[in-house]
Amino acid sequence: MKMGFDLEEFQPIFGEAKPEFVTSATSNGDGVTALNPFLFRVFAVDSSHLAFHVTDFRSYTWEALRSVHQLDDMRDSIGIGGSCSDFMNYVIASFTSKDVKLIMDWQPKLSGVTSAKLIARKTKGMPLISISLTKLGPSSASGAVANMSLELYRAYNILQESFVKVGLNVYPEQERCCQLTQMISAEKEKSQAVKRKLDMMQSDQQRLQKTTGSGNVVFPMYSDTASVTAALNSSDKQAVAEAKSAKVVHRVVPAYRRAKNRGAVLCDTEEEEKS
Repeated sequence: MKMGFDLEEFQPIFGEAKPEFVTSATSNGDGVTALNPFLFRVFAVDSSHLAFHVTDFRSYTWEALRSVHQLDDMRDSIGIGGSCSDFMNYVIASFTSKDVKLIMDWQPKLSGVTSAKLIARKTKGMPLISISLTKLGPSSASGAVANMSLELYRAYNILQESFVKVGLNVYPEQERCCQLTQMISAEKEKSQAVKRKLDMMQSDQQRLQKTTGSGNVVFPMYSDTASVTAALNSSDKQAVAEAKSAKVVHRVVPAYRRAKNRGAVLCDTEEEEKS
């Protein structure tokens, strides 16, 4: 570990360590007492030492202290490559995972637990970090528990303040999101209304086509105008036809073919030929 690496920048880590006994203690059938939950704290004592505290706040409090040189040896023994920063990132990831355990050696003839170690790893199958712990006496244990409680309270306050700041920044964004959501809903309702009108128009067109039996599409809005136009065209054609028939029926005999004598019967040449 490089001496230039500053552990004072290390942020404290709090978590729960799952207590377990070694296999030999449980297989012997000795009277193993029920275990209380254990909390641990990993923090920098100064720029060159990292401390590990584990306690159940009742009967057991454990401690370990590692210098930067010991951490460097640990990195070599574990087999974590990369830089010193990479190794410390792995340490942080391991102790912030949910796979942190407190392994204790239970000896009933020697007043219970005689030794313990804190183990952690980033994920299953990754290298295991093992920290041997020393049990603290009553006075030292009380001080360690008091410090851990105080640091937990401080960490809680910092976390709460950060949540409040985030909430204040997020509230305007949430308000804008609500406004946009309302606008989108209004536009959606308008689109649905237009779609319903178009569907009704299409339905009217289909009914009109079935009624007339024509393949041409006639829009309802122009139906009245089309009817008037058709009626006008029909009346015009009828007037022209009547005029033509009148010309044929009431044909006038040319003057040169009329008889000079009064009272003479006038007839058409066509009638004479027939007679």
